[in-house]
Amino acid sequence: MKEPMTTDQLLQGLKHYRRIARQDMLRAAETPYPEAFLKHAESRREVYVALGTYAEGHASDEVVTHALELYQTLPFATGTPENEHADIKGRENALENFFLLVGLDPKTRREARSRRPKLEAAAGS
Repeated sequence: MKEPMTTDQLLQGLKHYRRIARQDMLRAAETPYPEAFLKHAESRREVYVALGTYAEGHASDEVVTHALELYQTLPFATGTPENEHADIKGRENALENFFLLVGLDPKTRREARSRRPKLEAAAGS
């Protein structure tokens, strides 16, 4: 990870991402799968809000650790049809955007990704 961001920088970045997700929510009707696109954007926005709330009471490195923990609990939905599992894909996309924002080391993200459960295993629990 590059030099740690301040909480204010984190919050500013998350605010920017929330705005993009909100714009995507507004244009969902124009997409091939409006319901899935809307759910994807809503899920991203929810993650950004949750991380922002967490960041208000924690140091930036703690927020990154928290985001990694959230990421590791997400089941893999990669390879499923575009309009399926939009909520999971949206959360995954939001967390990966956050990792880009904070400059997380790609190796750390890959390690967290490798710990994620398979979609079928997560559905059974």
